[in-house]
Amino acid sequence: MNRSKLPLGTFVNMATVVIGGIIGLSISKTFSPELELIISQAIGLGVLVLGFQMTLKLPESYLLVFILSLILGGVTGELIHLDRLLYNSAELLKTLFSSTDNSFAEGMTTAFILFCIGSLTILGALEEGLQGKRNLLFVKSGLDGISAIIFAAKFGVGVIFSIFPMLIFQGGITIIATFLKNGIKEVRLKLISAVGGALIIAIGLNVLEISSINIENLLPALIFLFPLSILWERFGPKL
Repeated sequence: MNRSKLPLGTFVNMATVVIGGIIGLSISKTFSPELELIISQAIGLGVLVLGFQMTLKLPESYLLVFILSLILGGVTGELIHLDRLLYNSAELLKTLFSSTDNSFAEGMTTAFILFCIGSLTILGALEEGLQGKRNLLFVKSGLDGISAIIFAAKFGVGVIFSIFPMLIFQGGITIIATFLKNGIKEVRLKLISAVGGALIIAIGLNVLEISSINIENLLPALIFLFPLSILWERFGPKL
């Protein structure tokens, strides 16, 4: 199958943010707190279902790899303070795109963090680059479009301009991943889905305010699963 190396999923994502942002600007501040709450709850429940579907792809014999990846990834994220690094990067972008309109800068930065700093972004971009599938990015596009309505109504036009760092960050991951797809086994793609699914479940729990899991510091788990799975295949029990 001939797969485009362009980040088409990201282009769709950018379009939904623009559309959602325009709608949000046109209805500026008409949402009641109750309406915002029920929309957030709907998003949280949808993300939970998506996460559980992804974790079901985990091969049973790789359960230990799955758990160790999350543990080592979380420890690494805490030691290097990955959450702070991501926050500082967002602050840098805020400075680079700053304007005399404080609301513009705040809206763009807030939207960028919401749309691009998360495991769903990375998993979706990797899925497109590695497998040529855009299911996750299409789901993310819908979620981002709905969120853009709420955030544009609150923060203004700066939310729409968050599509530019989105193109660089999310689209860049997809393009890089296209050069790696031939060297990744199917089982490791399932591990990516399973570990990513666990992180997405955490997103849903946080959105529903059931927990306050530090998802950013768990992101290195996606890196650890590769060497751990190789070690497991070489030295683990043969089932």
